[in-house]
Amino acid sequence: MPIRSANPPTISPTGLAGSGNDRRDASKGAGSAAAVLRAVLDHGPVARGFIGTATGLSPAAVSRQTADLISLGLLRELPVAAGAPRAGRPSVPLDVDTDTHLACGVHIAVPMLTFGIVDLRGRVVAREELPHRGEADDTLSTIVRHLPGFLRRHAGHRRVLGLGVVTGGHVDARTGVVVEHEPLGWRDLPLGPLLAARTGLPVSVDGHARALAQAEILFGEPRARASLVHLFVGHVVDAAIATGGVVHHGLRSAAGGVAHLNLPGADLPCSCGGRGCAQTALSDRALLVKAVELGAIPRPEAELLLGAARAGDDLVVGLLRQRLRGVARIAATLLDMLDPELLVLTEMSAIYLPHLLPDLYEEIARLSRACGDPERVVRPSSFGTDVLAVAAAATVLDSVHRSPRTVHTRRDRQAARPAEWSRPPVAAP
Repeated sequence: MPIRSANPPTISPTGLAGSGNDRRDASKGAGSAAAVLRAVLDHGPVARGFIGTATGLSPAAVSRQTADLISLGLLRELPVAAGAPRAGRPSVPLDVDTDTHLACGVHIAVPMLTFGIVDLRGRVVAREELPHRGEADDTLSTIVRHLPGFLRRHAGHRRVLGLGVVTGGHVDARTGVVVEHEPLGWRDLPLGPLLAARTGLPVSVDGHARALAQAEILFGEPRARASLVHLFVGHVVDAAIATGGVVHHGLRSAAGGVAHLNLPGADLPCSCGGRGCAQTALSDRALLVKAVELGAIPRPEAELLLGAARAGDDLVVGLLRQRLRGVARIAATLLDMLDPELLVLTEMSAIYLPHLLPDLYEEIARLSRACGDPERVVRPSSFGTDVLAVAAAATVLDSVHRSPRTVHTRRDRQAARPAEWSRPPVAAP
């Protein structure tokens, strides 16, 4: 692999293209480790000289930071590429170390649990899915029972830095509490504390729209670091907003709540007492129920719907196109309110049937006053069919990339508090 030597943009302590003030802050040590790791994540493998140019750090500071990151198992030196002899000391390329640490995650959807192991470059190492019945205590028990074997099968010798758990609805990331998940019927569930007590791992919990926004900022298009809206349409309808590489949570960790935006033309009753709410009209459940009612599929299962769509069933394809037009209304509202550099959509058709996306773009162009080029601004998730596994691990990965030295703390916590898998899980309230 080539060692990059072209003049790169300056990387600020938060990992974004920065100003002279950012460079001075970095040289003082504020976020220098994160800036170095970000530069290597973006451009690696790279020489140390490239890192200095990218971050504004002095050669001595680069040497200190890279030595620390290597000792933490976050960076690694690669063999010098063979070639013609050169005068002076050869440039040793550095890259992100994907062979020492991993992040584990669990995504809790309405019908399924997705277990994922993801490396420090956001690449999925392993993924497994299990059904669950939706009751909180049963779901936690399933996670606790399945996780040890999953890690033994797939983590190997690599250290797991933590467990990320994400789900839809209103999630308080600061306390690890699922405040409300309407389709599952969960309220005030202390998901993070319960799983931390049972696994011994550092556990971080967040809403999946925000987690995917974090993943896009880390591993997706660079435009996401300037300003991003992430729109998730599945069994829940959620959004997340980020500016300057930081996801906005809000005073009550409720930012991005679009489930109850009114959708013109929709009239289905919602559990909130209103009618025509986006989640009631656009959710996977609404789509599957409609497909069964019309006789397109025998049971309300996403796999059956996708199979019919791939086989060219006109009725199913028509339902998916109709939903995309409804999604376009929500997207156009967000685009006009926030005018982001990028709006990322995670939705069934966007992932599995991208040839239907022109319907989305056409409707956004018709409805939005701010977005004149939807095909450039609105993009499907960067993670394809791995999207749920990446979302689950994203909170752990984001924490490590923003504060690399917390790896020490995570390792100490694991060593001091080994998992007690043999004990029965605590029932959720």
